[in-house]
Amino acid sequence: MPSSSTTIVSKCVVHPDHKSNIKPLKLSVSDLPMLSCHYIQKGVLLTAPPSSFDDLILSLKHSLSAALSHFPALAGRLSTDSQGYVHIVCNDAGVDFIHAKAKHLTLNAVVSPSLVDVHPCFKEFFAYDMMISYAGHHNPLAAVQVTELADAVFVGCTVNHAVTDGTSFWHFFNTFAAITKGGAAKKVLRAPDFTRETVVNSSAVLHVPAGGPKLTFDADQPLRERVFHFSRESILKLKLRANANTNELTEVMGKQVNDGWKIVNGNGNGNGNGRVNGNGRNEISSFQSLSAQLWRAVTRARKFNDPAKTSTFRMAVNFRHRLEPKLDAFYFGNAIQSIPTVATVGDILSRDLRFCAELLHRNVIAHDDATVRRGIEDWENAPRLFPLGNFDGAMITMGSSPRFPMYDNDFGWGRPVAIRSGKANKFDGKISAFPGREGNGSVDLEVVLALATMDGLENDMEFMQYVTQVV
Repeated sequence: MPSSSTTIVSKCVVHPDHKSNIKPLKLSVSDLPMLSCHYIQKGVLLTAPPSSFDDLILSLKHSLSAALSHFPALAGRLSTDSQGYVHIVCNDAGVDFIHAKAKHLTLNAVVSPSLVDVHPCFKEFFAYDMMISYAGHHNPLAAVQVTELADAVFVGCTVNHAVTDGTSFWHFFNTFAAITKGGAAKKVLRAPDFTRETVVNSSAVLHVPAGGPKLTFDADQPLRERVFHFSRESILKLKLRANANTNELTEVMGKQVNDGWKIVNGNGNGNGNGRVNGNGRNEISSFQSLSAQLWRAVTRARKFNDPAKTSTFRMAVNFRHRLEPKLDAFYFGNAIQSIPTVATVGDILSRDLRFCAELLHRNVIAHDDATVRRGIEDWENAPRLFPLGNFDGAMITMGSSPRFPMYDNDFGWGRPVAIRSGKANKFDGKISAFPGREGNGSVDLEVVLALATMDGLENDMEFMQYVTQVV
């Protein structure tokens, strides 16, 4: 719950404006591992609305009710049957809606360029702090907290991670915003696909420990959190370093300097595979190049003594389009797998950027239909919860995506000023990728690190020279 600096004005339960006729939705091979993870907490910072806040709160309640009629699963509860299968019961039980105030805070104070770390206030702007997704058996599966600042408003959405991944989360958030703005959601966005007869629907049973799952990382570890902004131009330079020899950079830069997002980031279909260039070579993508740069810099900052120690970079990958036949792009639920890429500390630090970038690139392009199905079969043979955390001190976990339409959440008076998250699922080495507000291929990396590691990263000029000051 929010601390004393953020005041709760009111709290109520919002129900869908139409009764659901959807049968219980069985959690899939991709959903079940998330039962030990925190609820997702993401939100948007907006300028103050033109209407009064009382009018805004009333409008948001109505639009949330309408949005839930398109996403009835979020208004339900989890239930485990006698065979051990977990379902979402779409019983219209509703979601929590919280109106809060933090009038002592201004927009410039919470996202000022003079701030180094993320302002701690954002941790107060979400419901269900530290709640594990398994708790959805007895708690709402979603909540919206609207926090009134002196000259701004923050809309924070909290959703059970065993029910949605980032794709479904932002689909719901976009629908909520579109309805608030005044459009019928069915005309603005496609309806979610609740199909459950897919390859991820399994007969395997996940045996949950007595008392429910436990968090797999230390949520009380002292950490620092920063958002590093990378302009399109900075990321393009990294991509060129990863794909070309030094003497080729000038020529390639001249050819690609006017390329748009789809060219800079590969084929533009959301898989991050890269694209085939004029020489027929499959290129390392911009995001893989940026990820490799971060991997190298964080590894340096951790100051390992043993060059033979291995470091793992985990990247969450959406597999909707990787399966054959493909899942619907708006399939509702989790459709993600974690791709681990491993290298020794010695290789990461002694080799160039291309070495790490190519390792990441090869793993991503190799993650095809057969690989996804092997991952599903592997889980079915040994059902288990997802081990989130940094277990050997050398891990990095990349989540979210700069392709998610976060800045499309216009509630009627303009695009968000910033995207921020809560306390959920944060540990040393947890990274979340957001699109930059200016679009066009820019990226914000929300970086969470141990105190000494963040200090080292900030003093790493090879990394910081690509960071763009946001003004």
